[in-house]
Amino acid sequence: MTETQPVQWLTPDTPVDLSNCEREPIHVPGSIQPRGVLIAVSEPDLVVEQVSANLADVTGMPWEQALGRSLAEVLGTVPAQAVARSASAFGDLRERNPVELTLDLDGTPVPVDAILHRAVHGPAGATTHPGEGVGTPPATSLVVELEPAIGPRPFSFPNTYQAVRSTIAELNRTTDLQELYDITVQAVRNLTGFDRVMLYRYDAEYNGEVVAEAQHGGLDTFLGLHYPASDIPAQARALYEKNWIRLISEVPYTPSPIHPVDHPATGQPLDLTFSTLRSVSPIHVEYLVNMGVTSSMSLSLLRDDKLWGLIACHHYSGPHAPPYATRAAAEFLGSTLSLRLVDRAAEEEVRRALRARSTLAWLTAATLDEDRPLADALLGTPDLLDLVDADTVVVDLQGHSAVRGAPLDAEVHAAVADWAADRGAEVASTESLVHDAPELGVPTEVACGALVVPLPDGQYVLWARQEKIRTVEWGGDPSRKAEVVVEGDHVRISPRKSFARWEETVRGRSEPWTGAELGEAKELRHNLLEALYARSRRVARTAETLQRSMLSEPAQPDHLQMAVRYVPAAREAQVGGDWYDVFTQPDGATVLVIGDVVGHDTEAAAVMGQLRGVLRGIAYDSDAGPAEVLARLDRAIAGLRIDAMASVLVARLEQTGDEFDEGVTRVVWSNAGHLPPVVLDPDGSTRLLTTATPDLLLGVHPQIRRQQHEAEVPRGSTVLLYTDGLVERRDQVFDEGITALQHQLTELSGQPVEQLVDGLLSTLLPERAEDDVALVAVRLHRQDRPRPDR
Repeated sequence: MTETQPVQWLTPDTPVDLSNCEREPIHVPGSIQPRGVLIAVSEPDLVVEQVSANLADVTGMPWEQALGRSLAEVLGTVPAQAVARSASAFGDLRERNPVELTLDLDGTPVPVDAILHRAVHGPAGATTHPGEGVGTPPATSLVVELEPAIGPRPFSFPNTYQAVRSTIAELNRTTDLQELYDITVQAVRNLTGFDRVMLYRYDAEYNGEVVAEAQHGGLDTFLGLHYPASDIPAQARALYEKNWIRLISEVPYTPSPIHPVDHPATGQPLDLTFSTLRSVSPIHVEYLVNMGVTSSMSLSLLRDDKLWGLIACHHYSGPHAPPYATRAAAEFLGSTLSLRLVDRAAEEEVRRALRARSTLAWLTAATLDEDRPLADALLGTPDLLDLVDADTVVVDLQGHSAVRGAPLDAEVHAAVADWAADRGAEVASTESLVHDAPELGVPTEVACGALVVPLPDGQYVLWARQEKIRTVEWGGDPSRKAEVVVEGDHVRISPRKSFARWEETVRGRSEPWTGAELGEAKELRHNLLEALYARSRRVARTAETLQRSMLSEPAQPDHLQMAVRYVPAAREAQVGGDWYDVFTQPDGATVLVIGDVVGHDTEAAAVMGQLRGVLRGIAYDSDAGPAEVLARLDRAIAGLRIDAMASVLVARLEQTGDEFDEGVTRVVWSNAGHLPPVVLDPDGSTRLLTTATPDLLLGVHPQIRRQQHEAEVPRGSTVLLYTDGLVERRDQVFDEGITALQHQLTELSGQPVEQLVDGLLSTLLPERAEDDVALVAVRLHRQDRPRPDR
């Protein structure tokens, strides 16, 4: 289906909507507007390959006779030579347009403007001729479009700048955006003579708004009206970005078909993207008829090579065809306005970027004061509302929460922050929570738009904007984008017929967040991550120093040989909840403690320090056995409201006889959910000090009765207490890890205890530990020594 059809016919089973229009191949319509003639010739021999059916209107030669002839035979020798000279000159063809020719029509001289460009016959990179290899460049033709130059030319094309010089000077002096718009539309109207000239500005979704208008005064104003994006489909916008000007001199018109439609050598239609005579979609023609427009012209306004807006010209009193040079002057004005808009936008962006960077620099400097809570630093002077304009900003960092601006309930901003974190992006934004996150149930009067910077551990910065109720005036009801017309066995799409002012009240949306604001929020996030890391490292270093001061080397009694180790997991914070303790009671018994607080990092280390201190206080100068020590510790956790769960094993080594007697050592222990100790006997065998029914972890049930167990261990044995990081891996269970531990103990049984524990760690932890590891190894005598003489 091409634009040469007067209407767009559809079969009954085809879905009827404007997507049919959006799929029209409007760059290859197979026809032209009849105000001129199109001739496509080969190069360099300039033989006519395709021609429009109305050729005789300008040359007197029927199109059938022109095909296969030289351009000189069709136009005459002198005009053909002028075309050849222009086509063969170096540079862009369009910069030399128009070529002013005079043709002979039955003895009457006919002045015409020849407008040249080169066109392809298929998609780039496609094979366009039978037998050609893949990737062969598409065939091209020199396209010569002839427009009759009726009446005196207002000025020659080389003098285009002179025609608009004064207007350009005005644009260069103007700093006000609206004044730029107004000057441009008035100048284009003065230049072209259209009844109405409007400037459309598009939003992010390509809905258009008329922001400036110049007319003769007898028309209803369109200023301030909005038009839906569907009025200009995507493929039409793509053409506007390539060919900056389009004229429809007469509405409606009967298209003049191109013969043959497909190129005789390639079988591909002629691409009319850069054609000045290109026929337009019949749906668009009907759209203009419905508006009462008899002639129209549009000029593209670009920013970064993307369509930013249009200058739309309408005529209502009949056909209207400004000469090519006049159109080129108007196009020059449009491109100048585009440049000024880019310059102004760049100036605004630079000013905003400088303000934002200055604010960010102040905020970053404030975060460097580690004695000041981050939330306070970010809400000082300047604050986060100076960085991003909003009604409310909420900061929740390192346990501190603060709000600046309009109050916002904690439940609301926490729920919005969770929603943002779930999106997994550096920043999350919405201008309509009620639309994008209806499950949160946030009323629009509380918060409508949100911009959130999610941070680790549930921390965040959140800006909120209130609802902004807007009244949008549309040129016709935007919901009625097209009508379906039934004609016989077919249906066709017809654009809407009413363009009367139609008001829509937009609710449930805040002022949208700009790309610059999103960028500033991302940069703030990077700065906050660095600040949080620096602060967490300071806390971690402090905690690590405290932890290592507690996990110091124990005293070495004469009858024992001991080695202790602590290996933190492979993570940023070099602290955790694993610990050991060794101390001698007043009666000479040695107490061994191994424990593991549930959790990691500084919080677990802090709990560990509390439990270690309380346990020492309970056990040191007390006749309570290990079971009673753990029971009292469990009650202390509940009574002191220590938020903790931990596995802990307490063992008491009771010596029988003196250190030189052959004999045994009694081990009395109680185990609150911890791994069983391993005993390495003097003969190299190993055994576990297990219990039939293991007790619960501490912090689960403070009134539970703790079990106590005893075992005798011969002199020369080694008792090993350890945490789960030594034997647990992602790829193995505890039982496999403990079996491997026992095997390694047997392999190392002849080593001194210091070398033994280092050998265990190097073998069982070849790389950084996945979890913290604490261990205590006790050999029940230092060395074999003779009894001293008495």
